[in-house]
Order: sequence, then C-alpha cells, then structure tokens
Amino acid sequence: MREASFVKQNKEKWMGFESALHNNAKINPDDLASYYIHLTNDLAYAQTYYPESKTLLYLNSLALEAHQKIYITKRESKSKIVSFWKYEFPLFFRSYQKTLLYTFLFFMSAVSIGAISTLNDDSFVRLILGDGYVNMTIENIEKGEPMAVYKSGSNIGSFLGITINNIRVGIIAFAFGALFSVGTIYILFSNGIMLGAFIAFFYNYGILEKTSTIWLHGTIEISVIVIAGCAGLVMGNSFLFPKTYSRRVAFTKGAKDGLKIVVSTMPFFIIAGFIEGFITRYGEQMPKVLSYGIIGGSLFLIVFYYIIYPIKLHNAYQSEIKKINK
Repeated sequence: MREASFVKQNKEKWMGFESALHNNAKINPDDLASYYIHLTNDLAYAQTYYPESKTLLYLNSLALEAHQKIYITKRESKSKIVSFWKYEFPLFFRSYQKTLLYTFLFFMSAVSIGAISTLNDDSFVRLILGDGYVNMTIENIEKGEPMAVYKSGSNIGSFLGITINNIRVGIIAFAFGALFSVGTIYILFSNGIMLGAFIAFFYNYGILEKTSTIWLHGTIEISVIVIAGCAGLVMGNSFLFPKTYSRRVAFTKGAKDGLKIVVSTMPFFIIAGFIEGFITRYGEQMPKVLSYGIIGGSLFLIVFYYIIYPIKLHNAYQSEIKKINK
C-alpha cells in the first residue's frame, strides 16, 4: 500500500485518538487498550514499509503518549507525584533531548564569549558583573578569602533566598520563551556571558581552582537553568514551527510541555539551594575528595535523569511495543 493511501485510510482514527489524549478525555480502559493495539499495529506497519517517514515519527509520538496514559491508568492507586517523576516525565522528555542539546551548545557558546572577552579585556568583567561585585571580590582575594561572599548570612536564610531566586530565574527563562524564543535566548546568553566572565576573572588572578567551591552548588544550578531555557525554547519554537497543528494549538501544546519541563526542575533547584546555603560556605575547608565527589555526583544526577534514564525508559517502551506486535 502506498503511504498516502495508508494515511488516508487511518487518518481519521489517529486524529480522533490524538484529540482524546490531548484533551484528557475519559476513555474506558478496555477501549483505550484496544485503540492502543490498533495504533501499535499501524506503527509496526509503518516501521516496515515507510521507514524514516513523517508518518512513522507521528505514529511513534502518538503511541508514546498513549502508552503513558495507559501506564498511569494502571497505577491509579499509586502516588501521581512519584509516577510523574519516575515514568511520565522521563518518557515525555525523550522527545525534547535534541532541544536540550541545542540549548546547552548555545549556552556554552555564550560562556566562551564571556571568558574570551574577559581574558582579552580586563574591563569587560566590570561591565558584566558590575563594579561593586568585582571590587568586593578583589578585596576578598587580597584577604585570602575569595569565597567569603558565600559565608555571609544564616544557613536557612541563604538556602531560602537562593532557592527562591534560582526558581525565579528558571521561570523567567521559560516564560520569556513566549516572545518567539528570543526572550529565552537572551536569558541564556546573558547568564552564559556572566558565567564565562566570572571563570576568566578568577583565572586572571591565578585562583581558578578556587571555583571548585562554587561548582558544589553551581553544577546543578547552572544545569537546571539550561533545562529551564530548554523549556522556554520548546514553548517558543512551538509557535514558530507548528508542524501539522494550527499555531494556536501548537503553542498551547508547547506551553504545556514547557511547563512540565520547568516543574521537573523544582526539586533540583531546591537541592542546589540547600548545597549553597549549607555546604558551599565550608567548601574551602572541605577535603578535595569530598568536594569533587559532590560535584561529580551532582553532574551524574542531572545527566542520568535528563539524558540516560529517558533513553533507557524509551528503549524499554519500544521493546514492549515489539512484543505486543509479535
């Protein structure tokens, strides 16, 4: 059968099922299972006869959404919160990992620009970080306490203030995506420039190794800001590139998907705030093994949850589909 005929024959069925899933319609579990079997049969057919086609990509995406809905329906007695972070979000985020990669590369480009500019122009760091912060840091460096700023304030006060501020930055990075992604790009660019300028500033004073103290909390903090930026691009790009949807429908879906990504970052922002409020202040006295262990563990946590685990879960899901179609 030609692909056009296959699509024409099943289009109405697919669109009806997709509409029910997107509108959170109440579907009888037996009917849902039946629709899912038909859908996976169509998916298997498309995999055989129309590989690398848009039809295959569409059916694969639709089957993934259906699988999530069935999975949640089977676990109504379990905590929805646990289900969201353990199954629903990782499966959902698998389709946006490429957007995350582009976001990361853009952010690192901004970091490089900030670092190179500071290395070649001492006044650049003042333009980016401000005279007050630079002068204070220089004074601390001359006193032999370059990280003194992280020792001020109470533990709890610092934790709460830092966490709230980080969440605010993450939400702004997402919300500004409504400005056709330009707002989010600006937030990522400005934060990347600041980070690069900061690192180069310490390098110029010959104390780059001291920045390891900052990475105790910064590993998670910077990572989730990038992820929040990814959420903003998901929303903004949905309007710029609506694909087969109308711009209104595409933007609504993109906004919901982006919000889901932002929600996933909240526990990580809290962890980063806790580390900065209670641990970073002791970073210079901390054994290097413990310090680098926290940094490495933080990096692994982010990479595992947003990259490795979604891929593993997605592959398991694909294997389940193949078993059903045998």
